[in-house]
Amino acid sequence: MRVYCGRHDDRERDRAATAAMLTETAETGVPALRVWAPGRSLAFGRRDARADGYERACAVAREHGFPPVERSVGGRAVAYAESTLAFAHTLPLADARTGLTERYEAAVEVLVAALRDAEADVEPGEPSASYCPGDHSVRVAGGGKVAGVAQRVRQDAALVSGCVTVAERGPIRAVLAPVYNALDVPFDPDSVGSVAQAGGPAEADAVRTALEAGFVANRTAEKRDVRDLPTDDE
Repeated sequence: MRVYCGRHDDRERDRAATAAMLTETAETGVPALRVWAPGRSLAFGRRDARADGYERACAVAREHGFPPVERSVGGRAVAYAESTLAFAHTLPLADARTGLTERYEAAVEVLVAALRDAEADVEPGEPSASYCPGDHSVRVAGGGKVAGVAQRVRQDAALVSGCVTVAERGPIRAVLAPVYNALDVPFDPDSVGSVAQAGGPAEADAVRTALEAGFVANRTAEKRDVRDLPTDDE
């Protein structure tokens, strides 16, 4: 498995690099992984962008110091604090019509096992009135959401991606409450959990190491720099 490290300073080039990783997997048949901290932002989904309160939600995000961005996969709004991690796992496909649910379930299983290895007390599940609600999430045992999973499928490869809240629940709760209010979507601030709240490390590097080990499992990791992937302006 190719494991890509680092990130571009420019957010658009960084997103293009992840897209290039998916294309590379489709062409070579080699799975790839990257786990990184994208930096402080508020990522809105396509449904958010069509909502009547979207402009107000973007303004609220800026007021709280979370630059708004739109993403092509996933559901509702997600806040990334400085220590929040994103992950992207690309897999070659023989048949794009099968395996969707299995890939979701496998990703949740890896997340739970990896975070438990990092001493976090987590379990599969979605708290009620959560941010970016979905069927494939990880939460503090009996508590708030720690991670969610999304998926993008093309004819010859799949991108399984998501985010993991390492720490910084306070700023995330503070921005998501007025953002979801502006979007007129139910949200309970107590639905926000974190790895640190679950008893795991509060340092992003420690959680990144655990996640990389979980996704790589028994395969050989070939480390590469994500900045070596082509982007649209190259």
